Amino acid sequence: MYKIGFTKTWNSWNTSNLLDGLRKSETAVEDLFIRKFISGTWHRLFASEVIIKRRANTIIIGGIVVRSILPRKMYFLIGFTEELLSYVLKCNVKMEIQTVESKEELIVKYV
Repeated sequence: MYKIGFTKTWNSWNTSNLLDGLRKSETAVEDLFIRKFISGTWHRLFASEVIIKRRANTIIIGGIVVRSILPRKMYFLIGFTEELLSYVLKCNVKMEIQTVESKEELIVKYV
């Protein structure tokens, strides 16, 4: 458990890939499906990587989104994504997103 920051990426927060973990292959396939679904549904809106966190029976999808569509459409996409993924994956899905004006705001330069 102490090697989780070195042997796993932080973009997928689950411990099923560790020794004696349950559902290793199912979790990997579900993560891949979620990322493909998000990239197709939120086409060119995510400015960062899709972060997937698993807590008990809940999947939390996070990331940074560009403010290029109306807020009404963004709320629709959030609800649509949560509802459809909850139905397909048979567990609670919640989206936690932050918005930025453009992708250039994420660039950090060290002086």
